[in-house]
Amino acid sequence: MSEVRKFTKRLSKPGTAAEVRQSVSEAVKSSVDLVEQPKIIEPLDYEAVVFQRKAQIHSDPHRDLLLCPVDDVSCIKMYNTDWHVINYKYEAYSGDFRMLPSKGLKTDKLPAHVFEIDEDAKDEDSASLCSQRGGIMKQGWLQKANINSSLSVSMRVFKRRYFYLSQLPDGSYILNSYKDEKNCKDTKGSIYLDSCIDVVQSPKMRRNGFELKMQDRYSHFLAADSEAEMEEWVMTLKQALQSTTEASQDRRNGAETLDCALDDDTASQGKGESLLESLGRSLQPELMKYARETDQLNKINRNEGRQKLFSLDPETQRLDFSGIEPDVKPFEERYGRRIVVSCHDLTFSLQGCVSEKGDGVLTNVEPFFISLALFDVSKSCKISADFHVDLNPPCVREMLTDASGQLSPSSDAEGGGGGGRGGGVMVNGDSKLKGNGLPVLQRVSDTLLRFPTQGIFSVTNPHADIFLVARVEKVLQNGITHSAEPYIKTSDANKTAQKVLKAAKQTCQRLGQYRMPFAWAAKQVFKDAQGSLDMDGKFSPLYRQDSSKVSTDDIIKLLADIRKPEKSKLQTIPGQLNVTIECVPPDFSNTVTSSYVPVKPFEDGCERVSVEVEEFLPEEAKYNYPFTTYKNQLYIFPLQLKYDNQKTFTKARNIAVCIQFRDSDEEGATPLKEQDRTTSLTDKIQGSSCHTWTLILSQAIRTPISPLNLLLCIYSKPGDSLFTSSAYVAVLHHNQSPEFYDEVKIELPVHVHEKHHILFTFYHISCESSSKASSKKREGVESLVGYSWMPLLKDGRMQSVELQLPVAATLPPGYLCQESRKDLHLHKFFQHCQLMRTTSEGNPAELIKYLKCLHAMETQVMINFLPTVLMQLFGVLTAATKETHEIAVNSLRVIIHIVSRCHEEGLEHYLRSFVKYVFVTNNPASGHSATTHEVLATAVTATLKQTADFNTSNKLLKYSWFFFETMAKSMAQYLQEGNRIKMPRPQRFPDSFHQALQSLVLSIMPHITIRHMEILEEARCINLSLAHFIKRCLTVMNRGFAFGLVNHYMCHFGLKDPKVLTEMKFDFLMTICNHEHFIPLNLPMAFGRTKLQRVQEQSLEFSLTEEYCRNHFLVGLLLREVAEALQQGPEVRQLAVSVLKNLLIKHAMDDRYTAFKNQQARICMLYLPLFELLYQNLKQLSAQPHTSSPGLGLNGSRDDLISTGSTDSRRISTAIERDHGLPAQNGHVVRRDDSRCSLFMDSGTPDSIELQRRGSTMSSSPMPPIGRLGQYEIRGLLLSFLHIVKTLSEDTLMAYWNKISPQDIMNFLSLLEICVVQLRYIGKRNIVRSQDICMPKLFSSDRKSQTMPAMRCNRASLMQTKLHQFGTMETSLTLNIGTGPSEAEIHHQALLEGNISTEVSLSVLDVLSLFTQCFKTQLLDSDGHNPLMKKVFDVYLTFLKVGQSEAALRHVFAALRAFINKFPSVLFKGRVTLCEALCCEVLKCCVSKLGCLRAEVSALLYLLMRNNYEYTKRKTFLRTHLQIIIAVSQLISDVALSGSSRFQESLSIINNFANSDKAMKSTAFPSEVKGLTKRIRTVLMATAQMREHEKDPEMLLDLQYSLARSYASTPELRRTWLDSMARAHLKNGDLSEVSAETL
Repeated sequence: MSEVRKFTKRLSKPGTAAEVRQSVSEAVKSSVDLVEQPKIIEPLDYEAVVFQRKAQIHSDPHRDLLLCPVDDVSCIKMYNTDWHVINYKYEAYSGDFRMLPSKGLKTDKLPAHVFEIDEDAKDEDSASLCSQRGGIMKQGWLQKANINSSLSVSMRVFKRRYFYLSQLPDGSYILNSYKDEKNCKDTKGSIYLDSCIDVVQSPKMRRNGFELKMQDRYSHFLAADSEAEMEEWVMTLKQALQSTTEASQDRRNGAETLDCALDDDTASQGKGESLLESLGRSLQPELMKYARETDQLNKINRNEGRQKLFSLDPETQRLDFSGIEPDVKPFEERYGRRIVVSCHDLTFSLQGCVSEKGDGVLTNVEPFFISLALFDVSKSCKISADFHVDLNPPCVREMLTDASGQLSPSSDAEGGGGGGRGGGVMVNGDSKLKGNGLPVLQRVSDTLLRFPTQGIFSVTNPHADIFLVARVEKVLQNGITHSAEPYIKTSDANKTAQKVLKAAKQTCQRLGQYRMPFAWAAKQVFKDAQGSLDMDGKFSPLYRQDSSKVSTDDIIKLLADIRKPEKSKLQTIPGQLNVTIECVPPDFSNTVTSSYVPVKPFEDGCERVSVEVEEFLPEEAKYNYPFTTYKNQLYIFPLQLKYDNQKTFTKARNIAVCIQFRDSDEEGATPLKEQDRTTSLTDKIQGSSCHTWTLILSQAIRTPISPLNLLLCIYSKPGDSLFTSSAYVAVLHHNQSPEFYDEVKIELPVHVHEKHHILFTFYHISCESSSKASSKKREGVESLVGYSWMPLLKDGRMQSVELQLPVAATLPPGYLCQESRKDLHLHKFFQHCQLMRTTSEGNPAELIKYLKCLHAMETQVMINFLPTVLMQLFGVLTAATKETHEIAVNSLRVIIHIVSRCHEEGLEHYLRSFVKYVFVTNNPASGHSATTHEVLATAVTATLKQTADFNTSNKLLKYSWFFFETMAKSMAQYLQEGNRIKMPRPQRFPDSFHQALQSLVLSIMPHITIRHMEILEEARCINLSLAHFIKRCLTVMNRGFAFGLVNHYMCHFGLKDPKVLTEMKFDFLMTICNHEHFIPLNLPMAFGRTKLQRVQEQSLEFSLTEEYCRNHFLVGLLLREVAEALQQGPEVRQLAVSVLKNLLIKHAMDDRYTAFKNQQARICMLYLPLFELLYQNLKQLSAQPHTSSPGLGLNGSRDDLISTGSTDSRRISTAIERDHGLPAQNGHVVRRDDSRCSLFMDSGTPDSIELQRRGSTMSSSPMPPIGRLGQYEIRGLLLSFLHIVKTLSEDTLMAYWNKISPQDIMNFLSLLEICVVQLRYIGKRNIVRSQDICMPKLFSSDRKSQTMPAMRCNRASLMQTKLHQFGTMETSLTLNIGTGPSEAEIHHQALLEGNISTEVSLSVLDVLSLFTQCFKTQLLDSDGHNPLMKKVFDVYLTFLKVGQSEAALRHVFAALRAFINKFPSVLFKGRVTLCEALCCEVLKCCVSKLGCLRAEVSALLYLLMRNNYEYTKRKTFLRTHLQIIIAVSQLISDVALSGSSRFQESLSIINNFANSDKAMKSTAFPSEVKGLTKRIRTVLMATAQMREHEKDPEMLLDLQYSLARSYASTPELRRTWLDSMARAHLKNGDLSEVSAETL
């Protein structure tokens, strides 16, 4: 503690320790940043460059790629609303590629490709394979001896084998042996009969034995089980030998005949004839087809049915959002579950004939009146207004019509203003003018609404505890029990009915306007919380109303009781209420609102109208919404009158309450009849329910108060005019403290003043009629017993509270008095703002006080008045001057509070609607205030700099999207209003605003870079919000300035930032790069100085120089950041690659840039420096994934398919294993491997120096990467590379190759090779296992929630959010990790992967074809013995090493044939290495499971031999012959080809080509080919014998030695077999034998 005190003592001011520490930490960080920060490159002055190069841009054929459209921003004017909407025409292009309006890369149906790796592992048996020709001639069991001639016959070991004799496709015969007759997959040996001389019996060797004599003076000894079988075998074998001999004789004869038929010129064939011409004369269909092949024809064939590479990327196969509408909707009236209640009839058991005509129709004997309302038992409240229904038949209604005008409300209406008919009337929705010519808001005519029977109720929160309650009233007569007794009695119904009817007629005449409670019934509305209507259940019985249980609370208790019938002891009245409840159909018509305004024009001939019934929303924010409809109604709920202790009046028992609305308390004042519709406001008066109705300020047609337009205010009940001046509540008989349940609804005038009040008049009603009936019936009925009143306004605001009012005996003039009542924060604020507006006065301190009080505003009130409150607060904010800075700060704090509360309640969509439709910027021209966007920027900056109130600043950060969106809209409106949109961009906004934005960015950055660990969510939110705002600035502001803001942002990040900061940086970049005019912002044009220049040559920019990064700012920035990210952890790498790849996908899918291919080519030129970045990461890109499964990294390669485990599993890896330096060429060291080299550049080669010499901005220091690149990054980068390469024009590619260094050319070719390897198809069964490798960690669920955008209030927002909700990137291979992929998902993924592999192969073939044309001279240097040819040849061989689809293989072999024809000297004259490698890889393909591949490869082998033969002027094809034999020997040593029936078929196909090639008939070529196949078969037979002794090393090596000895005449072959023996000895540990073979 002592240290702290010392530190505190030295402070200049007490309490500033925290500030000092923060400034020190910032200073330390800034000093560290100087060391760690990458170089910041200032962007070009965009506006100046565009202006200076105006001529160049406008003359450019692709100027659409260089100019932003002028009609980008517009203000939408609406005819029927006053919304203020800014429209961005190209907004749909400003999101991720998935949100583009076009479907540019969508493919209808992908072709299914066939791959060898997906073929079943079973080998074809001899029967199926050999059925092509003669099929199986004979089969059966034989005993077989080994072939070691050093052993005597008697010592030979015979083994029992099952033999098949079958014919091969070329007509020769083969004898295969198997362990048993069922297992025909694994052959134990093969004997080719074309090497057999004779078959003789050999009884000396073994009983029933026979001998097959072979050409090389050795024999196969066999023995049958019986003599008959032996003779049959010998005869069959001799027949096979004879047919083979005859076939060869026929071929010789045919050749002689052909020679005679040929022209004389043919004698000189081969001397001046080309290889293709010779093929054309072969008359063999396949060979003739090959003769017609050219580079151009191959290119055309490759282009047929091509797929767009990016369309196959799993991420583009995600969800299709093209049909999603904008998520931001205008404010609108919100309804809950809407139901229509239809009332049909009310029938009591007591019936009689009321009509005096005596027509015999039975009806109720007196009038009854129904009111319906919804009650929520769980919340103990009423949730709807009353819907009044009169179901009485006309004859019963007539009982009330004879009452005098004094008693009937209708007569009162007649005298007071024509019952509403004197004013304007709306008929069928048409508006008329009043007599004085003033327009008014008018309603529907009285006749349609006199007796409504259908009501539309709305329930926002439906559940099973909601009941529809029907209360039944009758004309006041006596006590409820007394009145109900005749209806309950069952004896003598007719007499009782007549008695009741007589009494009723008298009562209706005398007390027709007074009502009394009689009965009630209820029905459950919903079956469950989902709003399923309970349409099956009927209403409960009609219960007699208990006079002591009439209030709302009593009814709710009764509702709870009737759910338990065993507890219910309610008295029922026999009768039935017929009411139906249904859902409101979508096309429901002829409805009016609760204010009697038609929802839409009525249909012709409309006779019945449905009435909407107001819903009383719960006082919870989530159920409320901003007011939009035009209502101004007051609901009054009298609860109880305490009159039991009054002594003033002698009679006060049957008490009636008369309610009137007046505008004066002067003597002689009459009830108010003026009415003018405004917006909705509800009051709670003396025991009101708990429902609060509030006010929305909206434009309205206001009519001045005038005697000419007086209308009635109180909504009447059915049967009367729509409005009346007085309303009476139901009367309880003989009750001095009556409770009430009535609801009185009043339409309020627009202008409510201090004199407007509600007057309550209390009467004692005399129910018993006097024998001396007076002519003045009213005096005999009513006795005045008191008055009470309530002013509507208190302190200038409407009251909405529960009140207890005193009752006065008299009503003196000026009876209104003032009382102090509770204040409302919102009202005070509005009142003060009104005062400031009208008087231009206002105490700032007072306003600040009111602003602070707004924090206590109730949330549901805040929601109801949301647009009004926010607009008023923005008005206060912009009106604040520098002197009253405190007002601006407090205004912003209130706005932050409101925005925060809306988000917490899940109602942020109201904020989005406000920004899009309601917000309007202020017009600074009309006053001295500043613009909203500038004031807001300044206020936000001030709030973020305050360290004392982190709570407010954190909320501001978290919900910053609202403030940035508001600023963006204000800026756009500011440009539109003053027509500033047509001004040059640098002049659009003042310097003060530019400075405000710079300060804003600087105030935000510490919260991201320093406080991100403390407030991670807030930091992510402000980061995304700032990105979206700067993106919008690029649309409306000086773009060079906006680039500067991006640089301000970037300079706060360093090279050693934590992962979370780097991720935020890429989130920012991704948002900026998704700008709808990203391409024009990067100016894809030549920046050279000369006027006459070719874009492809002088102006080609292929390196990340400072000049490039300045001229193409955003692309340069992104590529530099991707380069740095590849040296970081996996999550950062994945995010960086994702941003880059998705941006390229977006360009490819953008329909604005797909009209012409050269548009895309021009765009891809921007990304040429990406190649340099990839060259630096070649080793990383070629890395195989870490996996314990041997198949994962290698599946799909040729070696995997033929290997049995002993081959080098890394043979297709392009990583360097052994480097051998070669002579430097053109000053660059190139390196190669012995056989399968790939040249790579690392940081130690001179090329890293070359990068620095070019001025590259990429880091060339050998920074060790954090782990290998994952499959997601590798695939993303390679797909991007291939897309660019195949999209660039051929001229551009050639210019690029001519400009880069020789080493980079090698690197380019290495990349092509890596593409084929890394993007290969790995097989359907390996897709599941590879999922973890390709699955990017970046898109895990926690990361997904962190990056969910909180910003856009447009189409993009919804879709980005939806994307994250669906976790699209999380399943980047369209697989569901949690439950494992389904069969359909695996199939779809395999389909995608197969198409990707095929398209990659075709694309690489396209590039190789162009490359070999351009560099033919260099490739032929030293007869092909040069690194460039070696590299090109390696890429070609990679196609054979990596399994290709059948579709791709056709084009691969066409390319190989073209290569052989184009470069024969390389294969047949230069060094033998290339021919050796080709023969080895081609022979591997001969055992393929794909028939088409075997056919193609056999043809290629034949053409290789034939071309070699032609190349030597038809002397020999010795080189190819030797290399094939060597390759066979090498492969056999690894036990790869032995006994393969597929290999036998391939040899047969070669023989068939030789036999049918007419151009070669007269030469020794066919016989040489035959000799070669015989030699190969000899080797195969010997190898089959070796397999028999596989487990006997000594015997196996003896056999190998004897075979090597037979090659004594061919040193290369002898060495091959000795090498093979050495490997075997080494494996067995016999080192002395190894040394002997090496010598």
